[in-house]
Amino acid sequence: MTTPELTSHAPGVENLPRVAYFCMEFGLSEKFPIYSGGLGILAGDYMKSAGDLEMPVVGIGLLWNNATHQVLDGDGNPTDEWRPIGHDFLEDTHVRVRVRIRAREVECRVWRVSGFGIAPLYLIEPCHKEDRWITDRLYDTRPDCRVAQEMLLGIGGVRALSRLGLTIDVFHFNEGHAVFAGLELIADRMSRHASFEDAWRWARERIVFTTHTPVPAGNETHPLAEIRRLGAGLELVDTEVQAIGGNPFGMTVAGLRLSRLSNAVAQLHGETARKMWAGVSGASPIIAITNGVHQATWQAPEVAASRRDAADLWAAHDALKRRLFHRVDELTGVRLKTDALTIGFARRAAGYKRADLILSDPARIGALLNSGKIQIIFSGKAHPADGVGKDMVARLTLFARKWPASVVFLEDYDMAVARQLVSGADIWLNNPQRPHEASGTSGMKAALNGVLNLSVLDGWWPEGCVHGQTGWAIGGSDEGPERDARDAGALYEILEQEVLPAYAERAKWTGMMQASIEMAEKNFTSHRMVREYYQRLYVPTISPSAEPDYHAEGVAG
Repeated sequence: MTTPELTSHAPGVENLPRVAYFCMEFGLSEKFPIYSGGLGILAGDYMKSAGDLEMPVVGIGLLWNNATHQVLDGDGNPTDEWRPIGHDFLEDTHVRVRVRIRAREVECRVWRVSGFGIAPLYLIEPCHKEDRWITDRLYDTRPDCRVAQEMLLGIGGVRALSRLGLTIDVFHFNEGHAVFAGLELIADRMSRHASFEDAWRWARERIVFTTHTPVPAGNETHPLAEIRRLGAGLELVDTEVQAIGGNPFGMTVAGLRLSRLSNAVAQLHGETARKMWAGVSGASPIIAITNGVHQATWQAPEVAASRRDAADLWAAHDALKRRLFHRVDELTGVRLKTDALTIGFARRAAGYKRADLILSDPARIGALLNSGKIQIIFSGKAHPADGVGKDMVARLTLFARKWPASVVFLEDYDMAVARQLVSGADIWLNNPQRPHEASGTSGMKAALNGVLNLSVLDGWWPEGCVHGQTGWAIGGSDEGPERDARDAGALYEILEQEVLPAYAERAKWTGMMQASIEMAEKNFTSHRMVREYYQRLYVPTISPSAEPDYHAEGVAG
């Protein structure tokens, strides 16, 4: 059946598959912080584009009780403060679902998110205070929390869709957190007298899966005994659960085995993911659909209005840069120089992202800072349980204190800070350990604003970089004990010999800004991404004759 929520007046949309998009986090606005990092921002941009395009999509997530705010103590060390998330953007659907966790039936309320111009998004929350430990904090590391959260998302999500009366053609699991939805679909089918094999086959015809983390250790696993104890295996026996996810139960492995098609989030990431998971028997083919960002959210209106004229674009950029500096002054008391090349680096603080790589040669970076030609704005926050990430933040704040006129660190990174940085900096720096960056969408946001990327050729950047025209490639070596030193040397060389001379030539710089904007608008928006999901994932899933061109990307089935 077609419900009013999944009916659209856009031409042809009524014939498209109806999709349920499952994700643990959705970055819609800093005013509604039910997100942690890039995965949530991607999901939020997806929902915004699905809404703009009037695609037949609904989202399924969880309502978190608290959001983490990471601030600096007197010594510059990051500390976590947990603050309640309000219900200002929620409407009660009056739908209730139950999920059995351990020996308790957890009753859950289903909220609908209002506002933000998105496709319908439903969030699940335990009704009773004694069950709120499950949704107290996103990605909680306390015992049983993570699996319980994933049970509410997956099992509760499927049950919520049914109680809402929504008919779904395709279930899209964005990362492995949602794979218990696949077990719920199988268990429900088996309750209708299907065999396990037939039920699995039936479910697989309706599931697609997106994998993100390109580091094997970062892909979540749980002991099979824990899955059984908490009840995530439902009515399936151990051999059946193990056939899907192995033992320990791998959430990514399960996603690959439960889905008809999978996708990586950039072309290079597709190559990495296919190599990483080549040994998983029964895995779905992994194609590559490069991420995109929501243009209306991330591109400053001043840039959108002036991008065709070089002089107007520079004036708009200068105004945005001054606005950013005013905010920096308000937050830190530092008054940055309006004529210096301003480098922005802001993202989740994780070791492989190497936020401090540009600081690794004190003499070389010191000379650049002393010259007054460059200044750096850092921001970002670490996962509360990530000691390595927190150490990185502490090192950045210490360095900023050594160079108080040229280097700043903005605490408590959120979407509001990100919007100002990706529109007000001159250069967007990204130097992960290749190939550990799955996509890196912050660079797309910067590119939409004419902020030029200076980046290792990882994630999306190999697809967007025309060296010296849309930005610059640092290069980046995949392996070896001297990788950091080589990459730092390449970074300094390009900064000194190519970036700074280009910045001194206004016509050349504004021409590159225009090329960057054109490249990002054409290829790296979430509108393009959502359309490509339909063309290459969703339609082929319900229409086997409409297979995507796997071999064009060397996909191993």
